[in-house]
Amino acid sequence: MVDTKTALEIRLQSAFDAVEPGADPVLRPSDHADFQANGALALAKRLGRHPRELAEQIVGAASLDDLCEKIEVSGPGFINLTLLGSFVAAQLSTLAADSRLGVGAARTENVVVDYSGPNVAKEMHVGHLRTTVIGDALARMYRFAGHTVIARNHIGDWGTPFGMLIEHLLDLGEEQAIATFSMGDLNTFYKEARVKFDDDDAFKARSRSRVVALQGGDSETLRLWRVLVDESISYFGEVYAKIDVTLVPGDVVGESHYNEMLEGVINDLATAGLLVESEGAQCVFPPGFQNREGEPLPLIVRKRDDGFGYAATDLAALRERVSVLHGDELLYVVGAPQAQHLEMVFAVARLAGWLPDGVRCEQVIFGNVLGPDHKMLKSRSGETVKLVDLLDEAIERAYVILEERGSQLDGEARLHLATQVALAAIKYADLSSERQHDYVFDLERMVAFEGDTGPYLQYAHARVSSIFRRLGEPWQARDVHFELAEGASRALALGLLGLPPALSSSLSSLQPHRLCTYLFDLAQRFTSFYDACPVLSAEGALREERLALCDLTARTLRLGLDLLGIDAPDQM
Repeated sequence: MVDTKTALEIRLQSAFDAVEPGADPVLRPSDHADFQANGALALAKRLGRHPRELAEQIVGAASLDDLCEKIEVSGPGFINLTLLGSFVAAQLSTLAADSRLGVGAARTENVVVDYSGPNVAKEMHVGHLRTTVIGDALARMYRFAGHTVIARNHIGDWGTPFGMLIEHLLDLGEEQAIATFSMGDLNTFYKEARVKFDDDDAFKARSRSRVVALQGGDSETLRLWRVLVDESISYFGEVYAKIDVTLVPGDVVGESHYNEMLEGVINDLATAGLLVESEGAQCVFPPGFQNREGEPLPLIVRKRDDGFGYAATDLAALRERVSVLHGDELLYVVGAPQAQHLEMVFAVARLAGWLPDGVRCEQVIFGNVLGPDHKMLKSRSGETVKLVDLLDEAIERAYVILEERGSQLDGEARLHLATQVALAAIKYADLSSERQHDYVFDLERMVAFEGDTGPYLQYAHARVSSIFRRLGEPWQARDVHFELAEGASRALALGLLGLPPALSSSLSSLQPHRLCTYLFDLAQRFTSFYDACPVLSAEGALREERLALCDLTARTLRLGLDLLGIDAPDQM
């Protein structure tokens, strides 16, 4: 099926094109009709014409008789469209029979999503929350849309710190070091190594010698390095399982993976005439980038000590993602502070011919997680909050709320539900605002069952499920003739038809909050329907219609929440 909004946009586009080719109808839901086309106002301003007069001309050119029962101009030049009841009913019947709820499979592309990216021998903290949650939601949505998703967890697993980490491992003994890691106490291990490096000259000398051995390929040093990496990846896997994201060990491709490619990056940049020596370093000066003094800004590919920096590794990674993985889209879910660095990497890759024009390459920027004081979220001791501690606190809060609400579940079942609610609270709070913005981490608001929250959407799904539990017998969708006589049932039906454009908009803009907004609106529509249209006390065809609407609502909420990485419990 063609989703309703798209069907209207296609028809309206020809009417707008009759006035000015390429004009945008800008179709939105309306309080006064099913949809409202607002593009006439902007077009009238551009053409220097009266908006209502222009809107009347567009209405006259539109061919919508088989879709709309009424088209009228209102206000300063809005075009209100009321759909034919028969068209809505037909679309709804098609939707009910579709396991994908109207979302057609897209032309398959290879989409590389780079997200999470923790560092070996360091614990994951609140700074990893947004990249992990946003990246995972986009990966889930792209997979459902029919694309091949190649997840890349670009961990920091190489460089000078590993000299001190390996030497500290040897000082502790492998057994003790592994025990420390297995308790999830990576921060203590790293801090102890750092203190020794700063305070003990002999340890510092040993660490630097170990870096040389590591980079030189010494077998025993590489084995010890591998111990650190493997234990860290095991720890990361436990965190990912706890927060229910789809990253697996096979998605981990650390900085070390690209070591063998770095000389090739340098050589090919030199051959292309892009490499310039500047103050002893090998650099590329992509056009359009300047420092504060207005001087050309270099991307340093090789440092003056002949070591390779992040730029070389990132160029090698990008090159591989295009030439080996055949990525059609490259998404980097990375915080705003890295924006200029990545823009320069992308620019150099284009200059070198490694990034064709047909490949979408974009940084998925996100804001910060703030505390109640609107500053960067910290623990009471002033340290960065561990990700597992954040989740544990949310679970405790959710458990108490379930008790206060008189949950009928006990023991393990209630703890499982509290975990589902906590994850919904954290993920939805992160995903439901425009990702470029900061947001305040307020657990009391986030775990609430009222308002625009993850638990509210879960509760809406559980509320629908309760109808079928109270039905007392299995219910199967039949060929239902939708009359949609009540305003609340028609409004719910229109909301149910909105999933395909909501998902499409989220993917095209890389903004998961658009799907969140759709789901919250759908939950509100269902609440209005539930209050106005009794289901189980209805009879005959009306009862079947209302049950079918409830079934579609549950399926849509369940699918939408799953695409955000959130469970949809049947009972709360």
